[in-house]
Amino acid sequence: MKDKILNFLIIFFLTILLVNIFFKDNSQNSNWTLTFNLEKKSYTIPASPVIVVSNNTQTDVKINTCKDININFSWEKLSFPNDFCKDIEIKANTKEKINYNKYYDKFWNIWVYNFIIKYDNKEYITQTEIKNKWLISKIFVWLIYAPLYNLTIFFVEFFNNSLWWAIITITLIIRLFLLYPQHKMMVSQRKLNAIQPKIKALQEKFKWNSQMLWVEMMKLYKDENINPFWSCWLLLIQMPILLVIYRIFINIKDYSNTYYLYNWLSNFNLDWIWHYFFWIDLLWVWWITWICLWIFIAVIQFLQVKLSLVKNNTNKPVMLEKKKDAKDYQSLMPDQDVLNKFMLYWLPWMVWVFTYSLLAWVWVYWWISTTFTIIQQLIVNKKTEK
Repeated sequence: MKDKILNFLIIFFLTILLVNIFFKDNSQNSNWTLTFNLEKKSYTIPASPVIVVSNNTQTDVKINTCKDININFSWEKLSFPNDFCKDIEIKANTKEKINYNKYYDKFWNIWVYNFIIKYDNKEYITQTEIKNKWLISKIFVWLIYAPLYNLTIFFVEFFNNSLWWAIITITLIIRLFLLYPQHKMMVSQRKLNAIQPKIKALQEKFKWNSQMLWVEMMKLYKDENINPFWSCWLLLIQMPILLVIYRIFINIKDYSNTYYLYNWLSNFNLDWIWHYFFWIDLLWVWWITWICLWIFIAVIQFLQVKLSLVKNNTNKPVMLEKKKDAKDYQSLMPDQDVLNKFMLYWLPWMVWVFTYSLLAWVWVYWWISTTFTIIQQLIVNKKTEK
């Protein structure tokens, strides 16, 4: 029995070895002069394919974007304007990208497109499939993404092609849209900080009965007219908007976005967009920008959290210790003072770390948004002093 199993394994592995030797696809073999592929296996309309050509030799390679590269759809060759046709030199052991961003209108039809490079008597073939968006994606794009993208381009054009002023305006519009939920959240947060002595008294009284503590806490919130979940609602409202805005700005100069422009903006040229603020490139990641902008953001973030806290002379946090005979003891909610200190001293550092790889405009958005929040917090503080 053991001999039969051993013989089967030997035959199995020999078969795999022979298949790999005789039937291996060498069309993209690294020993060839070029390696040729696309960034994505499939695209959705509007599509802007990107070809990645790798030079695997020790000498430079030169190809022409029109003469040496053919793109076929249904056995018909796509044609491109003369300004796209140029020689590209690929240094030894390096890669170059050929971007069809400006010519997304050449890829209207859905199906498979064949990309062919002919060089050094060899033919390199790769392909991609272009599809329509799914129904949910279409609804999202046409109801949310397209209107916000057009609004952004409108402000860029209105402010003489300045992306900086467009970001400021879009940020202020978002903050005005979130004015009411942000106000409710701030008021609830102030009240929540103000009633900490009552909360700690309940924690001490019902520290061995978590169910009763929860009931009494909800009753306290109701009596004090506090909704502790306002911050969650604000996050649910704000996150989809921020994700769309982020996608808009990182693709602000992607020519395939002109597909979504309304007729009254269709003549706008994306090359006109001025994406600098003094020496800061808003569409770039640079460590000096990162440090400089973080200094401003860390200060205003600290100030914003500081203003949201209520000064009160409370006792030290109640330390809940488990007794030996307490079998029903459960960990209760974290102390609010600990959360406040975390937000006050550690949040700016966390922002600094987690947003290292983000583009500079995100920092500018954060800066303006937090400044607006500080102004709103000062108004709320004045009204809630009683």
